Amino acid sequence: MRKHKKHHSKKIGLPPGSLVYVGEADSEITKIQPAISVIAYDAAVISERMLTSDDLASFKPDANKRLWLNIHGVHDVSLVKQIGDLFNLHPLVIEDILNTEQRPKIDEFDDYVFLETRLFYYHKESMSVNSEQISLVLGHNFLLTFQERSTGAFEPVRERLRASRAQVRELGVDYLAYSLLDSIVDRYFNVLEDVGEDSESLEDLLLSKPSNAELHSIHQLKHVSIELRRAVWPLREVINSLARNEKGFFKPATMPYLRDVYDHTVSFIESLESIRDTLSGMMDIYMASVSNRVNLEVRALTVVAMLFMPATLIAGIFGMNFVHMPWIEEYNGFWWALGVMGAIALIMILIFWRRQWLTSKT
Repeated sequence: MRKHKKHHSKKIGLPPGSLVYVGEADSEITKIQPAISVIAYDAAVISERMLTSDDLASFKPDANKRLWLNIHGVHDVSLVKQIGDLFNLHPLVIEDILNTEQRPKIDEFDDYVFLETRLFYYHKESMSVNSEQISLVLGHNFLLTFQERSTGAFEPVRERLRASRAQVRELGVDYLAYSLLDSIVDRYFNVLEDVGEDSESLEDLLLSKPSNAELHSIHQLKHVSIELRRAVWPLREVINSLARNEKGFFKPATMPYLRDVYDHTVSFIESLESIRDTLSGMMDIYMASVSNRVNLEVRALTVVAMLFMPATLIAGIFGMNFVHMPWIEEYNGFWWALGVMGAIALIMILIFWRRQWLTSKT
């Protein structure tokens, strides 16, 4: 997975609430043109339109309709600040939106609740994972979502909003926030399924013929599992905090759905831990296979060395400079010595074969 430079150094020494974009510096994200989509709806009517930064100056939300404002391109500091000022967001909230390298978190205020999570994309070819930060601000009659890029992750929710008599239209923006969180968690399971398939295929390769390529793949999948765990563990606590509903931003009708998302995160973590255990076991399998292969090679070399040791001993004895030695003056003495060497070697081969030292069995 390709790494990018971050702008963390720009925040050193700055006071809290300083607005600086922290994210991927040397990537195409900073080249994305920011886009603002606005959906105003109620149970009967829905309207959609795109806004520019110039339109925000005269934009006024309709108090009689629910509002969903989605922003692509949080690298535009002035645009994020303009939206923050329009909805009276705390400077620390705007700072957190611009910092795209944070763990999932939640902050509750009197007029809104702010939470951050991550959306993951798995690449099967390289067995790596990329992610982007998703920030949500839920008010009593509005929902703001901030994305780094346009990914289409929320398009199924938009399609449900466009459908007449849809449940998401009839309920409030709290149900819309639940729907977005549910779509994010569902994508986690898609990533988990792909990782599980790759780990099973990798396990089959390890059991047949392990190699250095499989070891690299194991490390890649372990890195992916660490990234997923780092994001989902705090997300579970975020959703649990939302389910407590201390500020009353979620209506009673939405609470069962929110608890269902919490159950999904718990189920995801359990499945992820199972895959992590499998990967750890695969590492043990690889190390055991390598150790067994080394033992077989050392045993083969030992057998060859032992076969030549008697011949070396006999050759060394008959190579001593004595005048009177057996078979020295014999016409067939040389062949007798070779025969003895061969007989000893044959006897040793039979012994090794009976002890199964000449096979791959241990």
